[in-house]
Amino acid sequence: MKKNLSTELSSVNSWKPTKAQLRAADGKRLPDLIAPQLKVLFVGINPGLYSGAVGHHFARPGNRFWPVLHKAGFTERQFSPFEERELLKHGYGITNIVSRTTAAASELSRDELEKGGRGIKAKIRRYRPRVVAVLGLEAFRIAFGQPKARFGPQDERIGLSKLWVLPNPSGLNASYQVPALSRLFRKVRQASNVE
Repeated sequence: MKKNLSTELSSVNSWKPTKAQLRAADGKRLPDLIAPQLKVLFVGINPGLYSGAVGHHFARPGNRFWPVLHKAGFTERQFSPFEERELLKHGYGITNIVSRTTAAASELSRDELEKGGRGIKAKIRRYRPRVVAVLGLEAFRIAFGQPKARFGPQDERIGLSKLWVLPNPSGLNASYQVPALSRLFRKVRQASNVE
């Protein structure tokens, strides 16, 4: 007898990595979720160990990325990290400034962030997303060489791609809760629909 899709997703979504699997994920790299001419390309700082262990972006329980995407109107329902490829069908993608997984973004060196910024700029020129939303102000400042940048739309463009900076949706970022994050993400969605 075949399992239905919701049963399969439920069992996959309930899988949690062990401590050993989390330790083994240190330094792994997650592949980009990217395609040409996306409406929005979300740029994280770098994947955490949990995401590295399960192989999906923003996967750690408590990360607000997926609930915020839904509440901001990007998706018709809340996707799980295991359904991340569905974002491409909606015109959205995910990459990171640094692809190497760490326990915390603070483990990244300034040099890694600067090098990652150069790589992100090259991806933006290659894939030409309408809007690039970088999730983390301090990482953006370093990676893009913009020490005075603030949240919101940026004056700089890369090619025709508009740049936005949004707060990091990590559960560790207590400064922004889901309602505030959703309002900020919604502005990006609205900007991506204006041609």
